[in-house]
Amino acid sequence: MTDRLRVLLVDDHAMVRSGFAMVLSVEDDIEVVGEAADGLEAIEQARATRPDVVLMDVQMPRMDGIEATRHLVADDLGHVVIVTTFDRDDYLFDALQAGASGFLLKNAGPEQLLDAVRAAGRGHALLAPEVTRRVIGRMAGEAADRAERPEPAGLAHLTAREREVLVLLGRGLSNAEIAADLVLGEATVKTHVSNVLAKLHLRDRVQAVIYAYEAGLILPAEE
Repeated sequence: MTDRLRVLLVDDHAMVRSGFAMVLSVEDDIEVVGEAADGLEAIEQARATRPDVVLMDVQMPRMDGIEATRHLVADDLGHVVIVTTFDRDDYLFDALQAGASGFLLKNAGPEQLLDAVRAAGRGHALLAPEVTRRVIGRMAGEAADRAERPEPAGLAHLTAREREVLVLLGRGLSNAEIAADLVLGEATVKTHVSNVLAKLHLRDRVQAVIYAYEAGLILPAEE
């Protein structure tokens, strides 16, 4: 197949890389193109293999996964999904600020891993449900300050329907859930989501969640 998602595995434990490779390699639409044991090697491998998606550990020798993510995103060397053992807020928010398109814990099931790879490979993002709620929680906790600010100018470029979609994105809903909520087809929702990201110059759904809260479209009471 010519349209398979190319994946680079980055973890300092060979057994973890092997486990991920076993899960991914049996999928017809995914190809593992390389492995790396630290952040510096990840950058080298990404330049050599040009992956669509990089599964990135955090704690590694020489260069950690957060710093490596910054380099990969800055050089457009693939969408990064952080996969870590450590359920820590500092890792989560540092990873998102570095440009990661997803954040999963290593105890996630194979289906979650596959969903994250496919979402990132198609320019979207996927966060573990508990992670999404923490992002939302932090954004909601700052809502009082945002209430004093004027509405971002970018919102004026959205249609009424696109604004509705942005609000639902901000609540962490999937395309299927948005379609059900708005009584639309999933293909229509996908178009609206793409328009929202393009008009607001957002990289992916993670940035859309953050934007919706920073814009004051969702209030703490809604959580």
